Amino acid sequence: MTIVDKSKPILVTGATGYVAGWIIANLLRQGFTIHATVRNPANKKSIEHLIDIAASSSGAIHFFKANLLQPKDFDAAMQDCEIVIHTASPFVVSNYKDAVKDIIEPAIQGTKNVLESVNRTESVKRVVLTSSIAATYGDAIEILKKPDRCFDENDWNTTSSTDHQPYPYSKVAAEREAWKMQSEQSRWDLVCINPALVMGPSLTANTQSGSVEVLQQFGDGTTLAGVPPMWNGIVDVRDVADAHIAAAFTPDASGRYIISGGTLSLLEIGKVLKAHFGGRYPFPRFEVPKAVFTLIAPLFGLTRQFVKLNMGYPIYFNNKRSIDELGIQYRDIHQSLIEHFQQLIDDGIVKKR
Repeated sequence: MTIVDKSKPILVTGATGYVAGWIIANLLRQGFTIHATVRNPANKKSIEHLIDIAASSSGAIHFFKANLLQPKDFDAAMQDCEIVIHTASPFVVSNYKDAVKDIIEPAIQGTKNVLESVNRTESVKRVVLTSSIAATYGDAIEILKKPDRCFDENDWNTTSSTDHQPYPYSKVAAEREAWKMQSEQSRWDLVCINPALVMGPSLTANTQSGSVEVLQQFGDGTTLAGVPPMWNGIVDVRDVADAHIAAAFTPDASGRYIISGGTLSLLEIGKVLKAHFGGRYPFPRFEVPKAVFTLIAPLFGLTRQFVKLNMGYPIYFNNKRSIDELGIQYRDIHQSLIEHFQQLIDDGIVKKR
């Protein structure tokens, strides 16, 4: 059991991020003092939304420059903090040349650098780490091994590698490194948050997330001819933020927490959006059979092996632990989708029709 002093500042890394913004906003409104790390505090445009929220709340925010890949960069921001909420992750280029160098090593080293700062900072009692649902499984076909057809916190991604699904591999490798470092000492404990695909409104138009790319394709006609038979766990960004804060302040919180509001197929996502926005946008109306998609997969940058292991298998996630222990009350993921797509329209990311 970890009891923390709520008068102490709280460190949130990657403060300009999609999830971090909501965490910081909620903490500021509750009156906390936030130490926020960003790559460049001089870039006022990237942090102005946080400054505005702080100005209208009872809390306070202080910005610190820190680079995940620079050792000791987080030492100054961490001083006097009992809680570290580590949401930052290295920027992943989509057209990477070397998966190990560009994705995997930065993810592991970034985690190590932050936790080495934790080891040097005597005040820290708890670290809340943003991991991913990708750390619990590698390929959708693995759901067939689960008697209840549901992944849970006991599951680990053991099938991704540097050659197959390197991005999920980077997530599980970073989380395993965190647990290893935690086990080597006894002063601070670790709680991991493993969210599904994050949807919902952002606090800034500058936010980058995997869900934005998915929804852009639904809005620009890429998926009009049909979508493959694939399923995603989905969760509202505000639920993810709530989970981080609950994990920080719930004394008995421990281990990993899957954060998922439900599962939708790509075709179901299209139907949810069409029901709300009507026929103005080229939402997909058909599901492309797996056999057909196998033939055309290379045109979409996908291997036939990926199609074989990931298409045609509905996947589900057990969120009971987050409800029972963190008190999460999940928002309706259909509404999250609608709000997110509307924001992309408002921000000009999806062309208004």
